Order: sequence, then structure tokens, then C-alpha cells
Amino acid sequence: MENTSAISGLFIRCYRLFAAVSMRFQPPLLLVLRLYWGWQFFLTGRGKLMHLDHTTEFFRTLHIPFPYLNAWIVGLTECFGGLLLLSGLGARFVAAVLAFDMIIAYLTADFDKVKTIFSNPDKFLGADPFLFMLASMIIFAFGPGVFSLDWLIAKRMRAKP
Repeated sequence: MENTSAISGLFIRCYRLFAAVSMRFQPPLLLVLRLYWGWQFFLTGRGKLMHLDHTTEFFRTLHIPFPYLNAWIVGLTECFGGLLLLSGLGARFVAAVLAFDMIIAYLTADFDKVKTIFSNPDKFLGADPFLFMLASMIIFAFGPGVFSLDWLIAKRMRAKP
């Protein structure tokens, strides 16, 4: 009985050490995630804005109402949302807006892939919006991390009496 208790105690201490070490990877992971996907959102949004006529026509073929207005909205959202993700400013809110943007992209441009989410998940996972949506949802759930403007602002607000 004492051996079992000693083994379980050792296991618990090892697991706690492992958890503490693995938590050290969260801030750099969130930074890399924000930088990479923030830049990708910026590039796609800028591309939509720079080629507004092509974006509008594409939206028209998808039967999106007010295609010109929606092309502007989506382009601005992705362009400036990407820049905000890069800096980590308003990151959770921006990530929620960008995740919503990607859900709408799925439902309009890739609805056939959404319908096969359970029968052929590779199709769903391989669609263009998937990684954008996943990155946005991770940042929404875990926040921007300590290497962000949000963290600096929160730290400064806590320091004031």
C-alpha cells in the first residue's frame, strides 16, 4: 500500500512539473499564432480591397446581397482586424469578429464542404476558411498572450490605484 501511495505521489509531482513546463510555451505560441494569422488576414483583406471589382463580382456569383458593400466590409474587417491581431489590441473581440467572418465564408463560398463535415471531414478541414477560423477561435478562447498590447494595457490599468 505504501508503494502505491509513493508511486501515485511521484506521478502527481511529475505531472505538475510537466504542466508547469508546458505552460511556458503558451505565450510564444499565442504570439506566433497572432503574428502569422494576423498577417494572413491583413494580406487577404488588402487583396480584397485592392481588387474590389473582382471581390464584388465573386460575391455577386455567391448571391451575397449588396455585394459591393459586403466586399468593402469584409475587406476592411480582414485588413484592419489582421493588423489588430498582429498588435494584440482588442484581440479577443477582433478574433470573434474574424471567426464570424470565416463562418460566413464557409456558409457562402464553401457550403458544400460544410454539408460533408461528418461524412467527409477532410473536405471541411481542407477548405480555405478553416485555418483562419481555427486561429481566430484559439485567440478568442485563450486571449492574445503576454506579448500583446492588450496585456500591457491590462497591466498598466492594474498598477493604477
